[in-house]
Amino acid sequence: MAKVKEEHKTAANTREREETREPSLYKALLHNDDYTSMEFVVAILENIFGKSTSMATKIMLDVHQEGVGIAGVYTREICETKIELVHHLARTSGFPLRCSMEKI
Repeated sequence: MAKVKEEHKTAANTREREETREPSLYKALLHNDDYTSMEFVVAILENIFGKSTSMATKIMLDVHQEGVGIAGVYTREICETKIELVHHLARTSGFPLRCSMEKI
């Protein structure tokens, strides 16, 4: 029995450690258009991206003036989910608001 325990102990000690890495991050980008209301963009930023009213207004103005604004930074899966929510709410509300993601 002692021999079996020694073999098990040796096998456990020689296992290679897997290296863990932080997941890649992505920027969620809102794009300007001539039809989506500023109020709707602010509401999206508050409700989907969890921004305060003042921060949402600042980002909305960036979108309006620069053509694009960063709504937030997330892992890929979370970013994709938020983009789908934006597109769904925009289409349901009759707006062509576009949201995309860009790897950092």
